[in-house]
Amino acid sequence: MIDPKNHAPSLSSEQIHELVKKIRHWATVLGFQQTGFTDTDLSAAEGHLLSWLGKNYHGEMEWMQRHGTLRTRPQELVPGTCSIITVRMDYLPETQAEAEHILSEPGLGYISRYALGRDYHKLMRQRLQKLATQIEKEIGPFGYRAFVDSAPVQEKALAEKSAIGWIGKHSNIINKDTGSWFFLGELYTDLPLPADSPAQNHCGDCQACLDICPTHAIVEPYVVDARRCISYLTIEHSNPIPIDLRPMLGNRIYGCDDCQLVCPWNRFTQLSQEKDFAPRHALDNSKLVDLFSWNEATFLKNTEGNAIRRIGYERWQRNIAVALGNAPTSIEVNNTLEKANSESDLVSEHIHWAQQQHN
Repeated sequence: MIDPKNHAPSLSSEQIHELVKKIRHWATVLGFQQTGFTDTDLSAAEGHLLSWLGKNYHGEMEWMQRHGTLRTRPQELVPGTCSIITVRMDYLPETQAEAEHILSEPGLGYISRYALGRDYHKLMRQRLQKLATQIEKEIGPFGYRAFVDSAPVQEKALAEKSAIGWIGKHSNIINKDTGSWFFLGELYTDLPLPADSPAQNHCGDCQACLDICPTHAIVEPYVVDARRCISYLTIEHSNPIPIDLRPMLGNRIYGCDDCQLVCPWNRFTQLSQEKDFAPRHALDNSKLVDLFSWNEATFLKNTEGNAIRRIGYERWQRNIAVALGNAPTSIEVNNTLEKANSESDLVSEHIHWAQQQHN
């Protein structure tokens, strides 16, 4: 909860107005591309969430069910919260054409573009802390907590309410001026900040994201069945990847960006200027056989400070084994699979499946 000893000072409407302008400026200086403000009422989003959970679309992500309404009732998560500051930070490190090229080369490993560089969680949380510190210097102690995908926070609903963008049919946030390649962060506060007007939806009749989804995980507009989603299957899913879905993964070994690559609003995307999001260890353009050759020590070394490390070495090898099964048959691929030897039953089963694809 927000520490009552740090309770926000009483501010006049004029002081609040000036503070909002300053917060937007400070956030820009800290590297955020946009800042929004919203209240704590997420009742509309709560119905959508409960319906989604009721259909078991969350798969193995049991914490989604366990946390329940904490996501949609900010004052239950952080008692004393009055308003929420939301921010976005662009992350696309290369052009969409470059990403599409990797997808079109089945011998290369495709990694979701957000995970090519430094893990964004710590970077953004540190920036949010600096923003809170700057606010404290201006008005004195106040109550706050910073979140970057680190607690049961309904960040997309908050982003939409605070005019960061609207929730698209693929469930990602889209901004009409910059597309959807950005991260979100929040600062829960006990400050009485005025809320922005919610973003308007501009998807119209477009169904490009539904049509492009390799596994048809977007079961209807604005509803994603995570159990079919490649991002879920390669990152959150800890068990064998369903056999019928394996061919659909193609060369995607960590996450999937297809629904963003096809979105017409992403023609306005600007490349990120954040150096920490630049690709590391050639993760943006590596051969599957080379990535599969990493031992666990190499995996841990090359994913240090990177979001990929979270899935662990076993899932990493499982995912690449599937991609090798989907790759064109070649001496190099066959030799790699023949020499593969894993102590993991999970990985071994996927290697065996991959070998069968080339027989």
